[in-house]
Parts: sequence; C-alpha cells; structure tokens
Amino acid sequence: MRSCKKIKTLPTGYALYFHIGETEKKCFIEEIPDETMVIGKYRTQLWDKQTGSFLPATPGLGMHVEIKDPDTKIILSRQYGSDGRFTFTSHTPGEHQICLHSNSTKMALFAGGKLRVHLDIQVGEHTNNYPEIAAKDKLTELQLRARQLLDQVEQIQKEQNYQRYREERFRMTSESTNQRVLWWSIAQTLILIVTGIWQMKHLKSFFEAKKLV
Repeated sequence: MRSCKKIKTLPTGYALYFHIGETEKKCFIEEIPDETMVIGKYRTQLWDKQTGSFLPATPGLGMHVEIKDPDTKIILSRQYGSDGRFTFTSHTPGEHQICLHSNSTKMALFAGGKLRVHLDIQVGEHTNNYPEIAAKDKLTELQLRARQLLDQVEQIQKEQNYQRYREERFRMTSESTNQRVLWWSIAQTLILIVTGIWQMKHLKSFFEAKKLV
C-alpha cells in the first residue's frame, strides 16, 4: 500500500509523525528550489500490545528511504536503521518525492503491528548547524549573525527564482492550452463549413432529382 501527501515546506521545514503497517509505503511531495540542501531525520517507535503504547523500535528494524526529483529520477535510495538521518541536494527545482517504508525482512518483529515514524525535515539555511560553524570558524556573535543573514538572503533568492520558474511554466502551459483551444475552434468552424457545403450540394441534387428545381 502506498500513500502520498503534498507538503509545502518553503522556507523552513516540518516535523510530524505517521503510522505505517507491514507493507505500507508513505510518500511526501515537497517543493524545493534548485541547489538547496535538505536534511531529514527520523526515529521509529513500535506498537507494544502489552503496554498499549509505542516503544522505541528494536535495532533490527530498518527503514528504506527513496527520494525522486521532479523528473522521477532517483537521487537517493538507501537502507537505514530504526533511527536515521539522510541528506540530499536538489539540482532541479520542483516537487521532490520522499518515500519511506520498513524493511520487509524484519517485519516478523512486530507481525501485524504498526510502526510510528517521527520525521523532521529541514530545508535550506535551516540545515546549517550554526553553533558548530561558529566553533569551527571561530566566529564572533556578530559574524555569526551576519553569516545567518547572508544564508537567509541566499535562500530567499533561490525561492524567488523558483517562483519565477513556476510562473514561467504556468505561463507556458496556459499559452499552450489557449493555442490548442484556438486550433480546436478553427477545426470546428472548418468542419461546420464543409458540412454545410456538403448538405447544400446534397439537397440541390435531391431537388434536381425530384425535378423541384
């Protein structure tokens, strides 16, 4: 079973949790500008019938993560553990599909049960660990703030470019649709004219045959 959900996360990200069964696959469609880093973190909890609650999943249970770009090209397909972190950079602006499903070989660990997956997605400058950057580059508080502002401006520019890209695609689609409608109208008009001429000739031949004209 597969389900998809479209979530617009620009410019920050989202955190959520969802439930999956043994054969279920969850997919999320996310609009991302080009050349933008995305970091996803997840952790799993297994339903325990005895306690009636979700408990941390066993290490043997894994998750498979698959990510496709707007051209349906697979840019990431990898098996992770019960808790994991995945990273990718978009090279094509548009809707990226992020799919997760549990590994089928270990499903006997909770046969017939369900799994809760906590997912956290960060996009753009929100993927940066600024305390780590400040410590590594020995930045002052003011320098770090300037770095954050520059990253935010860069991300805003990417988002604006992506919006222009979407508007351009929408304009091209609209123009193509309008052109098809125009040609279809012209074709209908020509068909009506040809049909009218044929009917007139047919009626004329009929009246001549009946010697009414």
